[in-house]
Amino acid sequence: MDKVDNNGKGIKLGINGFGRIGKLSVWHHVGRKYFDEIVVNIGREAGTGFADIAHYVERDSTYGRLESFLHGQTAQSVISNIDEKSGSIHINGVKVTFLRQNRNPRDIDWRAHGVRLVLDTSGRFLDPTLAYDHPKGSCRGHLEAGAEKVVVSAPFKIKDIGADMENAMPKDTVTTVMGINENDYDPKKHKIISNASCSTTCLAHMMKPLLNAFGYKRILSASMATVHAATGSQKVLDRLPKSGTRDLRKNRSILNNIILTTTGAAQALRLVIPEIKQIGFIAESVRIPTLTGSLIILVLSFQEELQGTSIRREVLNNIYEQAAREDSRGYLNYSNCQNVSGDIIGIPRAATIIEAHETHTRTAELSIDLHNVPGFTDEVIKIIKKNFIKIPVTQAVIYGWYDNEMGSYVNILGDRTVSIAENM
Repeated sequence: MDKVDNNGKGIKLGINGFGRIGKLSVWHHVGRKYFDEIVVNIGREAGTGFADIAHYVERDSTYGRLESFLHGQTAQSVISNIDEKSGSIHINGVKVTFLRQNRNPRDIDWRAHGVRLVLDTSGRFLDPTLAYDHPKGSCRGHLEAGAEKVVVSAPFKIKDIGADMENAMPKDTVTTVMGINENDYDPKKHKIISNASCSTTCLAHMMKPLLNAFGYKRILSASMATVHAATGSQKVLDRLPKSGTRDLRKNRSILNNIILTTTGAAQALRLVIPEIKQIGFIAESVRIPTLTGSLIILVLSFQEELQGTSIRREVLNNIYEQAAREDSRGYLNYSNCQNVSGDIIGIPRAATIIEAHETHTRTAELSIDLHNVPGFTDEVIKIIKKNFIKIPVTQAVIYGWYDNEMGSYVNILGDRTVSIAENM
């Protein structure tokens, strides 16, 4: 586990939502000990009493028991001082208070609890264009309730689907991925910060070294598919969809199905790496019956230069290996091993783990009919005396692993949260 930061300057962290990301964020921060106190808003009662919340915190089907996660297999329980009256417990020496009354962000009294920084992990309040008093709630409600900064643990989603995502964003919002564009965050300007998604984080760290090496002009096209572990939005057994549900597949059992779905990774990627707008990019997602541990399969077409080194497997792997060596925080990992998904669970801060063993390339000549190229009139074609031209193109397939829960996303989300606190 990480070394203790212990320099939170008295700042309390508020967490709204206590699902997978909320719970694991508590695990991260009680181990890190940057914040003096954590206030978690559940917004409802849980179990038959307050002790059941402690039970939920202490045990996890993916990562085991909290004390072992923090201190090893011989550790004793790290939960103490369970106080039903105050709604607080101590976890690894950090006081954690649980609020169980309000679910609308504007009604959560962060001000009364001295919380200035809120991490919203609910996955519900993703539209920063909605006013704080929107009937269904808004992330701006946290600001009205006393917070100064809000970190959202998902990509922004503007409910007006016809809106231009980038231009519709309010001036006080920003989307960042640590190690990519974290410095786009301006403490004086931005109040609501999206930490993008686990898939966007992985994809950004796969694309950035290639853009640095080749520039966007040599990348003719790109596509990705994420083979993604199950999430809380899916059903254990088949369910009748709610009224208005368009994607019927998420109501099918994740226990025994491969389920095709969508991902906003490519759209969010354009917010953190602007050059991506110049590249045709397709992103798809496939959900599989595993708890965590996901994989991005990235396919790119490069235009070869007539002179110089051709883009081959060794060239791409050397780019990633060098980038990983230069990444002091370890967000980009490079592996020559033959991994399976279970091998990468829990690796700290690995935004992506490049599976170098499976990098593949193939070069061929692409034949283009000039009659179908804008600007090439019949007169021009007669002058150059060619109906077709051939362009050398290399197609590459690159694999990147990521632990979509704790190892990759939550730990990097923790870095983002602490970096914001340091400037408050």
